[in-house]
Amino acid sequence: MGLLMLLAGTAVQASQAGAQGMTSHPIGYLAIGVFVLAYIFVMLEEKLHMRKSKPVLLAAGIIWFLVAGLAAANGDSESANEALGHNLLEYSELLLFLLVAMTYINAMEERQLFDALRAWLVSKGFSYTGLFWITGILAFFISPVADNLTTALLMCAVLLKVGENSPRFIGLGCVNIVVAANAGGAFSPFGDITTLMVWQKGVVNFSEFFVLFVPSLVNFLVPAAIMHFFIPKEPPKQAEEKVIMKRGARRTLALFLLTIATAVLGHNFLHLPAVVGMMMGLGYLQVLGYYLRLSFERSVKKERAVAIRDKNERLLARLDNAIPFDVFSPIARAEWDTLLFFYGVVLCVGGLGFLGYLSEVSTLLYTNWNQTAANVTVGLLSAVVDNIPVMFAVLSMEPDMSHGQWLLVTLTAGVGGSMLSIGSAAGVALMGQARGHYTMMTHLRWTPVILLGYGASIVTHLWLNAELF
Repeated sequence: MGLLMLLAGTAVQASQAGAQGMTSHPIGYLAIGVFVLAYIFVMLEEKLHMRKSKPVLLAAGIIWFLVAGLAAANGDSESANEALGHNLLEYSELLLFLLVAMTYINAMEERQLFDALRAWLVSKGFSYTGLFWITGILAFFISPVADNLTTALLMCAVLLKVGENSPRFIGLGCVNIVVAANAGGAFSPFGDITTLMVWQKGVVNFSEFFVLFVPSLVNFLVPAAIMHFFIPKEPPKQAEEKVIMKRGARRTLALFLLTIATAVLGHNFLHLPAVVGMMMGLGYLQVLGYYLRLSFERSVKKERAVAIRDKNERLLARLDNAIPFDVFSPIARAEWDTLLFFYGVVLCVGGLGFLGYLSEVSTLLYTNWNQTAANVTVGLLSAVVDNIPVMFAVLSMEPDMSHGQWLLVTLTAGVGGSMLSIGSAAGVALMGQARGHYTMMTHLRWTPVILLGYGASIVTHLWLNAELF
C-alpha cells in the first residue's frame, strides 16, 4: 500500500515523459538500493554458494515493476514498454549468440578434443618454466576463439596434472593463466562477453578489434616476465595420459570455425545481425550430429575390429560405453547461470537507465572527467564489479567518444578483471578448480605486477593507435 501511495505521488512530481529524470525520487533510490543489494549477493557468491543469476533475476523483476509503476503513475506506460522491449531485443541477440558458442565448446569437450590437447601437453615432459609459458601463451591465443573461461579451465587442468607436487607452481601458473586468458579475450569479439557486446552494438567492427592485439599481448607479457623469476626450479613429476578423441571431434572444430566465418561475413558484408550466422552454424552442427547418429553402429563396429586387432583395451572399454552424439546434450550443458545472470544485468541496468541514472553517470565520467581517465577507471571498476554490467552501462550511456577511446574502454574492461581473482569468470572458476592452491590471497600477491601490465597495455594502445583518438 505504501508503495502504491509513493507511485501515485510521482505523477505530481514528474515533469518529464515517462519515468526518466527521476533519479532523486524515492522510487529511484529504491531501485538503486535493490541493484546494489543484489550485487552484494553476486560478489559473495563463493561464500554463500548462491549462483549469481538468482539475485539479479529477482532484482531485474523488482526494478522493472517499480519502473512500470512509476511510468503508469505518470500516465506514460508506452515509453517504459518500448525501453523494456529494446532491452529484451539486445539480450535475445546476445543470448542466442552465446548459446551457439557454448554449444560448440561443449560439443568439442564431449568429443574429447580438449582432453586430447591436455594429454599431449602432459606427456611432453616440459619443465615448470616451459609449462608456465606454454599454458600462458596457449591461453592467450585460444581464448579469442574459445572464450576466456573455457580456456582457463583447460590450461588449469594441465597445471593440476603435472604440478601436483608443487602447490606454489600451481598458484603461480593459475595467476598467469587468468591474466593471459583475459588479455587474449580482449582483442576478439569472441573472447569475452564484453567484446561481443561492443561488436554487436556496432561500435567497433570485427577487424578493428585486432589493433588491440599488441596492447593485449603487453598486458600478458609484463606480469608474466616478472613472475618468470619466481617459478620453482625443481623438475615436475612425469605423467603419462592417453586420450583417444571421439569420432567427429576435428569436424566439430572445423564447423565451429566455419560458423565464426559465417557470422563475421554476414555481419560485415550483408549487415545481418551476427546471431543469424551463429544460428546457421548451429544448423551445421545439427547436420553433423545427424550424420554421426546415422552412422554410429557402423563406425563402432569398424573401430571395435581395429581395437581387437591392436589389442587396445582402452578403446574397447570406451566403445563398450559409447552412445550416439546428441546435439541437445551440449545445449543443455551451456552455462545457463551466466546466461540468466546476463539477462538480469541487462534488465537491471536498462531499468536504471530509464530512470536517468546512466545519463548522470555519463555526464560525470565523460563530460566532467577526461575521457581517457574515465575509461581507465572503468577497467579498475571491472576488477571489483563484473565487467558485464560495467560495459553494458557504458554502451547504454552512448558517450560521444573517438574510435580510439571506444577501443580503450574495450581493452580496459576486458583486462581490468585480471587484477583480482574475483574480477573475472576465469579467476572465479579457477579458485574452484584449483581449490587450496589458487586463492584470492595468492592472486592478490601479484596484483601490483598485474597492475603494471594494465598500465603498460594502456600506454601501448595510446602510443600505437594515436591516430584513432
